[in-house]
Amino acid sequence: MNEGMTLRQKRIFAADGKAVVVAADHGAIAGPLPGIESPESLAALSARGGADAVLAHQGFVRAALGGWERGLGLILRMSGGFTTLGGRFEEELLGDAEDVVFWGADAAAITVKFGHAREGAFIRNAANLISGCTRRGIPTMIEAMAFKDGAQSLDPEALAVAVRSAEELGATFIKAPLPEHPREFSRVIRGSHVPVLILGGEKLDSLEALFGAIAGAMEDGAAGVAMGRNIWGQTPQADTVGVLEATVGLVHKGWGVDAALAHLRARLNQELRT
Repeated sequence: MNEGMTLRQKRIFAADGKAVVVAADHGAIAGPLPGIESPESLAALSARGGADAVLAHQGFVRAALGGWERGLGLILRMSGGFTTLGGRFEEELLGDAEDVVFWGADAAAITVKFGHAREGAFIRNAANLISGCTRRGIPTMIEAMAFKDGAQSLDPEALAVAVRSAEELGATFIKAPLPEHPREFSRVIRGSHVPVLILGGEKLDSLEALFGAIAGAMEDGAAGVAMGRNIWGQTPQADTVGVLEATVGLVHKGWGVDAALAHLRARLNQELRT
């Protein structure tokens, strides 16, 4: 890793080697979901809550500039090309390393669906993007997903193949789902030598379940989280900034579930007093 790549990755990963990334790339697929209607507001919320970086498409970045604060990193998503209207959910490469440079991003992101029928095309797209980014000192994050028999798999052995394959392609860090049994995450990353962030996925039923999943993954070797709906997709009554602050505590401060929930209660009590 050269000097430029090292400096850029340090804008995403804190001195402890961990990161909290707010995933805000959903609008290109599903439109203006509640919580991401205003990119500017979400960027400001991410900075206020202590996030290290935001994962987003170009359009989000343009609309969010007014709320973007110094110190908030940017991971620019470079794959997609589908919407919920079409439903095919097959990745296409949307740009190249020059676009990453143009938008001032600290890293590029691309999804690879290992085991998918179009696996070869996804891998070639990632390899081409990584080649261009590496020559320019830009880190690349691969969102590594595993497929078996035509469907997404959360089997830890399948995910371990996906994570290691992503590293072999040259990813400088990886985003991966938790396995079906979350406490088997250590099996997923046992062959990895680069940081692996856990993917948030569908919104969990409760904050206790969310914080438990994060705390367990951190104990099992995760380098942090890259989450969207589980942060900005909470109910309107939820303290979104508080949820993000609690996530930062779990990742960077070693909090357990009880400490994270206590933080939210303390914020609620403070609001009631004021």
